[in-house]
Amino acid sequence: MPVRCLIVDDNHDFLRAARALLERQGISVVGLASDGAQAQRSVSELSPDVVLIDIDLGEESGFQVASQLAARLHAPKQPVLVLISAYSADDFEDMIADTPAVSFLPKSDLSGTAIRGILASAGSTRTPHTTRTNQNPQRDSR
Repeated sequence: MPVRCLIVDDNHDFLRAARALLERQGISVVGLASDGAQAQRSVSELSPDVVLIDIDLGEESGFQVASQLAARLHAPKQPVLVLISAYSADDFEDMIADTPAVSFLPKSDLSGTAIRGILASAGSTRTPHTTRTNQNPQRDSR
């Protein structure tokens, strides 16, 4: 099953180019959003596996959008949030660390392989929240 991705960016040319690139590489881009309100609606309606959020959304901050998404989404399978930017992570290191995003991906490195790698890494850190809920330490010996 392909990875389901939502891209949040206020640059429509980038949205088109990123969608085409990712879909060629086996990522299903289920939606595009250009602001936080659209991102909220799209995440609720489309249930993506990953949300790529541009740090600079014009009048909005991608940091704020990531925090709002994390705070408002209480679905059993919350999407992995990834911040993206045309700028270097070095320019935003402290701010990135203070967000619920699991990773930062420079736009120049955007690829299906990079997204699958981030999801694989995030899965190992998120697993206890999903796999241990049904485990019972006591077994019925009948």
